[in-house]
Amino acid sequence: MFAENLRKLRRERKLSQGALAAALQITQQAVGKWETGRSQPDAVMLRRIADLFGVSTDLLLAGGQPAARVLSYTAPVEHPIPVVGTVRAGFGALALEEDCGVEYARVKDPENYFYLIVRGDSMEPRIQDGDLALVHRQSTLEDGDLGVIVFGEEGEGTLKKFIRRGNAVVLQPFNPDYQPQVLVGEDLDRLYIAGKVVETKAKW
Repeated sequence: MFAENLRKLRRERKLSQGALAAALQITQQAVGKWETGRSQPDAVMLRRIADLFGVSTDLLLAGGQPAARVLSYTAPVEHPIPVVGTVRAGFGALALEEDCGVEYARVKDPENYFYLIVRGDSMEPRIQDGDLALVHRQSTLEDGDLGVIVFGEEGEGTLKKFIRRGNAVVLQPFNPDYQPQVLVGEDLDRLYIAGKVVETKAKW
């Protein structure tokens, strides 16, 4: 029922899946999974969707007539986001290095984002060397998030899938030719999270 209701509301507001995803600051793939019934949002996201469309969460889940209140929707404006070549950690802080210009993105709070140029082939085939990763600055990641993590003696950032296993953190590459990196003990004390990857763009 949720999948059908979401699809109906989105079409009534003449929104594409991409526009809805941008408004909620999630991926278009997530919206697609909701509308095909392959997954459902958590309670917090469900409330955000209901607020966006001006309906109750009960209506989203069970159907019925929408509330009279309808919120106006304005798609986020494209903002210039800085493109950096590397992310490093030093003296307990993160530093974005190699100023590579700007790329535009539809986000509500552009000051909290940066683009990172992906280096290497450890994330192939999904992410290629030279692709751009749009990163939301944040210091925590959920299990399974794709993030930019800084660790080790060199203190250089890497883009990997973030997995928690007990008292360990696993940095999982997509490329099966690469082994996952398991961080435990003191390694975790030198781990910095630069942000969460929200989308990637093909080589420019």
